[in-house]
Amino acid sequence: MSATRQQHFHFVGICGTAMGAVAAAMKDRGFTVSGSDQKVFPPMSTFLESKGITLSEGYRAENIPAEADVIIIGNAISRGNAECEEVLNRKLLYMSLPEVLKHQFLRGKRNFVVTGTHGKTTTSSLLAWLMESGGLNPSFMIGGIVRNFGQGGRFTNSDFCVLEGDEYDTAFFDKRSKFVHYLPELVIVNNLEFDHADIYNNLAEIQLSFSRLLRIVPKNGLVLINGDDANAMLAAKECPAPLQTVGLGEGNQHRITNITSVDGGTSFTLGGTEWITTMDGEFNVRNAAMTIVAAQFAGVAEEKIRAGLLSFLSVARRQEVRGVVRGVKIIDDFGHHPTAIAQTAAALRTRHLAPGGKLWAVFEPRSNTTRRAVFQQALVDALGVADGAIVSQVPDIEKIPVADRLDAAKLVADVTAQKGIPCFLEPDAAAIVARLKPLVKEGDVVAVFSNGGFDGIHEKLLKGL
Repeated sequence: MSATRQQHFHFVGICGTAMGAVAAAMKDRGFTVSGSDQKVFPPMSTFLESKGITLSEGYRAENIPAEADVIIIGNAISRGNAECEEVLNRKLLYMSLPEVLKHQFLRGKRNFVVTGTHGKTTTSSLLAWLMESGGLNPSFMIGGIVRNFGQGGRFTNSDFCVLEGDEYDTAFFDKRSKFVHYLPELVIVNNLEFDHADIYNNLAEIQLSFSRLLRIVPKNGLVLINGDDANAMLAAKECPAPLQTVGLGEGNQHRITNITSVDGGTSFTLGGTEWITTMDGEFNVRNAAMTIVAAQFAGVAEEKIRAGLLSFLSVARRQEVRGVVRGVKIIDDFGHHPTAIAQTAAALRTRHLAPGGKLWAVFEPRSNTTRRAVFQQALVDALGVADGAIVSQVPDIEKIPVADRLDAAKLVADVTAQKGIPCFLEPDAAAIVARLKPLVKEGDVVAVFSNGGFDGIHEKLLKGL
């Protein structure tokens, strides 16, 4: 490489949310950037092209530029991919996206990493906004669209960076969790449960991964952990960094009390001081409490934290009201783990349900774990929090070993038998709308739980009802 030529980075799987954001940031820094993906379509494709990034649709060996210096291989890419094989055959330098983040954006920065089975996106979004409100102009990389920013990732010249710390594996060649690459100064552990059954065999393996993250927090850093969560506390047992607990129990150093629903949000007391968040539900109060302590650690003034809490617009697809038709609220939520579904349903009942109204839960078992039998009973308990439920057929069930598959018909039968509420199994979004149409009435809430597009069910509900 000549002394005058900027390094050329080629991204395999460039249209993923995080991959695209980092590719654009690399281009803004003056690097030459190209990329390819199986499906190249707006808005990501037009965004990248507007940055002057060359895109190729489909994976082909010839897409790898002859002059490329570093190949970034996305998490979704596996052996057999034509470009992956070309990289290995040519013995090119390749990296994962977390490695690129580490070397190009995170070294020397004050990185605040938000982890846990549930609440990572909401908590990291709120923390980034509190820092923004405090004038810190943070960089951030978050797995959702933060409404206050209109995007999920940006990179500034700030000393601070907020990262949603994903425990999922890094790449086909690096099975460690993504978050071990993030050089954390502060780590938040919201909670810890079994999830990602496609890469973890049991809860102990997940706890081990979290413990490895906590071992790299420096002595001048801080770990904030849910002191009410025994699984999380066990993972932090040998944490060498300063550790503080946040929770509702008496033993927590930052204790949450007096949770009260108020107009436009929730009031609570943290360490003897009253705060108000725009979010609903006990779990979101805990999320907010974590960010308050983290923002204080970053030096944000109390009045700035208060203003940030009150101006936070949450995250797309987290208890998001998509519309009201015939007096029925249609709410979209990303919840796909049984605990998240149950907690969100309880919060929706408190905030949105009219007197005499019913809460209907519409669930798509789409994640790698909810398509498996591991949550067969847990999903019964979660859906039982609603007054009625509809479950869609399990997508791509043939990709799951027969012995491991969720039995959707049994799930529906068990919800009715054990919880005493109506529950139906339907093949698709159109059938779900047809099923709901005669059942819902004014004052009801229909909550859609899915971590995918669910065949545009929200618009179909609004039109069909």
